[in-house]
Amino acid sequence: MDLNMVSYLAELGKLAFSPEELEQMAKDMTSIIAIMDTVKEIDITYDAVADNKNVYLNDLREDFSVPSFPTEKILQNAVNDENCFVVPKVVE
Repeated sequence: MDLNMVSYLAELGKLAFSPEELEQMAKDMTSIIAIMDTVKEIDITYDAVADNKNVYLNDLREDFSVPSFPTEKILQNAVNDENCFVVPKVVE
């Protein structure tokens, strides 16, 4: 990245740099762009078969329902008797 572009970007960002800082900024921005060009080369196409190759439906556990705890037992020590818990206000 050349100094004219860095100077223009600094002007757009309302930033003031000394000539030495502009040169350092140009070097830093050039290295950042080089890194991003390297990242851009990575293949990120999604392959559902390859991404889920270790998951088989036969290996999953069986899903079954069980009776829940009785509501009367849970609410036996509750202050309110309208089938709900009353908790103190946390946020005002």
